[in-house]
Amino acid sequence: MTTESDLVAPQAARKVIIAADPWCPHNCVAGSDREGYIVDIAREAFAMAGIEVEYINMSWARALQQARDGYIDGVVGALPGDAPDFIFPEEAAGHTEIALYTHPDSTWHYSGIDSLEGLNLLAINGYAYSPELDAYIDRHRDDPKKVWILSGPAPLGRAIGLLGRHRSDVFPEDRFVMEWQLAQHSNAVALRRAVIIHKSPVYIAFSPARSQSMELAERLSQGTKVLRDSGRIKQILASYGLSWPD
Repeated sequence: MTTESDLVAPQAARKVIIAADPWCPHNCVAGSDREGYIVDIAREAFAMAGIEVEYINMSWARALQQARDGYIDGVVGALPGDAPDFIFPEEAAGHTEIALYTHPDSTWHYSGIDSLEGLNLLAINGYAYSPELDAYIDRHRDDPKKVWILSGPAPLGRAIGLLGRHRSDVFPEDRFVMEWQLAQHSNAVALRRAVIIHKSPVYIAFSPARSQSMELAERLSQGTKVLRDSGRIKQILASYGLSWPD
């Protein structure tokens, strides 16, 4: 069994820089008391190898580009479809359940991608949701009547507001993120969850432009496994009110 002493890097302590927009509880506001369970796991996993973690916030599309260009080491909260060219660790840090949300008064039901016909779908720039929905967004991203792409520093709050004011019809989001957002903002419209369309592991993914990315992915996987085997990950998840099978 791998132990913490097996993970210490032979070289001096280094720093890994990871970034994302806040997507709480997976990853939250950088520098806050609760930076998100994935960031907490990463800090403890990398500390076993003598590696410091710097976590910063920027838009998701910018974080992907900064990592793709090699300016930062990786992105937090990635699905495989977000960045297929990135280096993914073997061990996932968590998981996501993508749901479709509507205004609470809506009676619309999802019956496959064709049931989006005639509706306006909100999507956040650079996000992956599900293979089928991602393909639909790509087909219609130049038609704002079908797909409205949101960018900027706080797209989730904006999306909730747009649905609440009947400015759009459907919005895909991770259900844990939506539940967290609505719990933290009691004045937000309590959107209706129409259906869960996709479940996926979620990762920290590393830059395809940096030579150390494979090593970082391996170090993170090793440390994550130690934390999982020891029960520490369950403790971290519980501190965010979360639990799921290993």
